[in-house]
Amino acid sequence: MIRWSLTKSTPVAETPRSWIFRVEQNGRNFAALKILKRAVSEEEGRGARLLSWYGGDGAATVFDMHGDTIFMEWLDGGTLGEAARNGRDAEATTALATVASNLHRHRADAPADLLPLRQRFQALFDTDVRAWPHTARDLYARSAGIALKLFDKPMPEIPLHGDLHHDNIISSDRGWLAIDPKGLVGDPHYEVANAFRNPSGATKLAADPKRINAMADAFAARLGFNRKRVLGFAAAHSGLSVCWDLADGKPVTTDLAILPNLLSAYDQA
Repeated sequence: MIRWSLTKSTPVAETPRSWIFRVEQNGRNFAALKILKRAVSEEEGRGARLLSWYGGDGAATVFDMHGDTIFMEWLDGGTLGEAARNGRDAEATTALATVASNLHRHRADAPADLLPLRQRFQALFDTDVRAWPHTARDLYARSAGIALKLFDKPMPEIPLHGDLHHDNIISSDRGWLAIDPKGLVGDPHYEVANAFRNPSGATKLAADPKRINAMADAFAARLGFNRKRVLGFAAAHSGLSVCWDLADGKPVTTDLAILPNLLSAYDQA
């Protein structure tokens, strides 16, 4: 509070990764303090340094960082997830592509500690297929195989948000802004992979083959991406998400509903 001349703080949320406070300067200027929990401070700190590097272009602005505390722009608008869940999914896809384009603009001096994308996928390659439900083991084999094929044909690498989806993009008076990056470096096609299995709570929408193909078309057209590669990373990431959830003891029904249609779209691309 003293470091940044803050006059008031109000607890907003506690997540498994951080505590978040809304703070004031001189009783009028709102900002956010995000205090990282020690167990995840390495990963979250990497993301925060990438967020700072974006300089507020397509992302929330980081004003300063000290230790495990991030002093940043306060955003209280709605999310793209709300738009998509309320019948504005095509608009949300366009906005997400615009945010990705802004984040991918060339900037000098990227953070040096970004996590290689291949390393991010290690859980997919290390998981025993027997951990998957018996009827879904072919989905594991397909998603892991596609991931290996993608990494065998590498693209030029850039800094990646790494968790760009509808509920990590918030409305502001500066437009739609991304929050909570993971801080990766790798193939730019991966950036939109998680969008295909989102927004949260909209499994029927995410599993719709027409929606999958429309999103792939939009990302290819607006970002200049290779359509098949986009769908490949979407399928591979869905498989990776199943592996993470199985390891954590969480339900995997959402991805098992979406992944077959992602694979089908990939095959037809």
